[in-house]
Amino acid sequence: MDGPSSAPTSSARCTRVSKHGTVLTCLYGSPVAETPTRGATHHGAFGQDTFGRGAERAARFFGTPQYIVGQTVAVAVWVTLNAVALIGHWDPYPFILLNLAFSTQAAYAAPLILLAQTRQADRDKLAAEMIETHREDVVRNAVEHQAAVERTTAELKQLLESNTDLTRQDKELTEQIAALTREIHARLTSSS
Repeated sequence: MDGPSSAPTSSARCTRVSKHGTVLTCLYGSPVAETPTRGATHHGAFGQDTFGRGAERAARFFGTPQYIVGQTVAVAVWVTLNAVALIGHWDPYPFILLNLAFSTQAAYAAPLILLAQTRQADRDKLAAEMIETHREDVVRNAVEHQAAVERTTAELKQLLESNTDLTRQDKELTEQIAALTREIHARLTSSS
């Protein structure tokens, strides 16, 4: 992939947009996830291209009851039309053309299903990486918050100790002033 169009930020976590219109989310300078932005086209083998989306739609359809019922009806009609003597037999028993049709269908269905599974696995991997990144962020934020709480607690403890010392000093000075005041008052009253 070509380099990003904007320089990475200096923070540990950054988001950059490449010139292909994809968003690169980074953690500690290494790419974590690549997701197409709105309106961007990505023509990779497993990107957000039309063929890949079509493969996923086909794979979803192959697993539906409608497909199974439709396939069963088509096979029943095929076999019936070729087994009844009223109509010309274009595919007599052992139904070689029907077998060829099934083989061709399987030859295309299997890769489409595998492509859809691969695309889903890529999405699952991306989601897992994003969850892991989120967990790392939560842990890092919790550690930073705990450190901030410990610093604040230490500062509060120090302030309380300083306040206690100042209160004690204030009490001592008040007592000294009171003693000096009594002494001065006693001297003034005894000398007069």
